[in-house]
Amino acid sequence: MPFLVRTIKRALTAAAVALAFAAPAAAATFEAHRGINLDIWTTWPDESRWSERDAILPFPEWRKSVTEADLAALKAAGLDFVRMPVDPSPFLSSETDGLRDDLFASVLESARMANAAGLKVIVDLHLMPAGSNRSIGMGQVMQDPALFDRYVELVRRMGRTLAKEDPSRLAFELMNEPTLACQGAEQRDWEDRLTRIFAAARASATRLTLVLSGSCWGTAEGLAALDPKIVPDANVIWSFHSYAPFLLTHQGATWAGDFIPHVTGLPYPLDALPKADLDAAVETIRATIRRDAPWARRSGMLAYLDEQLAALDTPDKLAAALAQPFELVERWAEKNGVPPAQIILGEFGMIRQEYGTRTVVPARYRAAYLHDMISLAEKRGYAWSMWGYGGAFGVVEEFDGRKAEPDVMDMIRGLGRGG
Repeated sequence: MPFLVRTIKRALTAAAVALAFAAPAAAATFEAHRGINLDIWTTWPDESRWSERDAILPFPEWRKSVTEADLAALKAAGLDFVRMPVDPSPFLSSETDGLRDDLFASVLESARMANAAGLKVIVDLHLMPAGSNRSIGMGQVMQDPALFDRYVELVRRMGRTLAKEDPSRLAFELMNEPTLACQGAEQRDWEDRLTRIFAAARASATRLTLVLSGSCWGTAEGLAALDPKIVPDANVIWSFHSYAPFLLTHQGATWAGDFIPHVTGLPYPLDALPKADLDAAVETIRATIRRDAPWARRSGMLAYLDEQLAALDTPDKLAAALAQPFELVERWAEKNGVPPAQIILGEFGMIRQEYGTRTVVPARYRAAYLHDMISLAEKRGYAWSMWGYGGAFGVVEEFDGRKAEPDVMDMIRGLGRGG
């Protein structure tokens, strides 16, 4: 019976899409090359304050600190677009009932602000986990069918809000990093959900390029598991994210499991330090695990650390780890006839400093990592957008509006205009 229900739902969705547009575009009308993700939240106001105009508007929150001159500086550095994360949770919360129209209008104003600075825009619906300051997040949207129905309607209305914009300057990304698995029943579930949100967006925004991804948190594995033919439209861009190797890119991240918070002080690449210095850094990590990790987890963490380091301890191994997601996407694209111009590396980056800690990853390591990832994308003709403007992974700013080290942006300026 579940299979029959899915089959009927897909048939109805396909019919709705066919009615929404009689002649789909032969290729994506939105073309971008080099970009950066803007911030999503800085102050993280509690949901109980979302009914307050001053707390929630302008929206997204970066509008309170990023100026027209800041956006123009991104353009001058050689970037041609921004990926603009928009948290859907306020649109799904009853706290914003009185401000809902203003929220949609503010998203449109924000996109136009970037366009006015000469930057193209991907408006990205970017669900995050729920927590102490919000009741709705990715988990709730995926687990509650009624809430997912409301998300579909949000996609429809956001598409209507953006529909009249120049499709060569604005694209619409329907969901960031869906958390369903990329095999079995959850993969089939994601295909059903993707066809639903696609149909909703296309019915209201017939000309805009839509940015879509696979499941498994939007990874290359998720994209490779997806049959793009379930979306009957060529006016799309397919996205994947990569933060490989996680051991190096997420050092000290307290929200990324119980192992990685103990890992700090590793260089990129590993041979960027003399062997004696690298050995000392690794021994510091081991000592931290022995001191701070739960007793039952210590031996397993130490073994895992050794395993991860062994997978990256030569230039060839590191190169293979970086290239693996790209090669997976490349094979998927060739199999399905997806041209490189319709693929984007939507997120990649290396942590600068975890919130509330003192450890800062040296800027030269971050610039080297981002350069290597950019090279892998551009070699294949893929667009890319770094994560992100400010905060823990900040490229332009760190915290509270303070400027980050210039190394990464200097590297971007040195790329030339060949994108």
